[in-house]
Amino acid sequence: MDVSPLPLDAELMRVLSGITTATLTTVLLKKGLRNVWMRGAMPLRADTPRLVGRAFTLRFVPAREDLATPASWGNPISTRAAIEAMPAGCIAVVDALGVTDAGIFGDILCMRMRKRGVTALVTDGVVRDIAGVEATGLPIWCAGTAAPASVTGLTFVGWQQPVGCGGVAVFPNDVIVADRDGAVLIPAALLEEVVTAAVEQERLETWIMGEVDAGAALPGLYPPNADNLARYESWKRGQPS
Repeated sequence: MDVSPLPLDAELMRVLSGITTATLTTVLLKKGLRNVWMRGAMPLRADTPRLVGRAFTLRFVPAREDLATPASWGNPISTRAAIEAMPAGCIAVVDALGVTDAGIFGDILCMRMRKRGVTALVTDGVVRDIAGVEATGLPIWCAGTAAPASVTGLTFVGWQQPVGCGGVAVFPNDVIVADRDGAVLIPAALLEEVVTAAVEQERLETWIMGEVDAGAALPGLYPPNADNLARYESWKRGQPS
């Protein structure tokens, strides 16, 4: 498996930036993927915009006292070293095992990520030094905050490996879309077909919303029956391409 960070096509990124995570989960469900929303990873700030990027993965395991020490922060395999390997534009996805009483990153690490051009941090764990973290401006989706350091509950073991974040299997270079509803994974191999389907789903739901706003009842409209699908197709032909 090639784990070298890959760029994300600028046009795909632009399109995905306009598609909600709710729509993406619907599209992925239709393709048979039910487990794509990362539990516990919610925006630290409600005004954080929707963001898109390739996953750069980091992995923790439960703390082991001989390994999880403050001295380990200086090891070659450390969160510090992992941050230096992150490419600009990636989204750091951190498997913290859902641990909520040990902060995986604080203000200094988040500032370094920001300076390296990392788009966002997504984790099922928590951060610490909250005032300083917010001041860095790094967008974060997480399970909250806690004062204790990561080594009180976790041992860092590596980066750019398959991880489980919020119960979702995340591989390096999968695509992450995160907004106020949380963070959703798009498998890298399905990216283009998911984007195409998601654009059509958003267009359909825009038409349905207009019909509902005009007073239409939901049965036969959402989801649309054959007659309403025909009306939708007629409406779509009249829209600018």
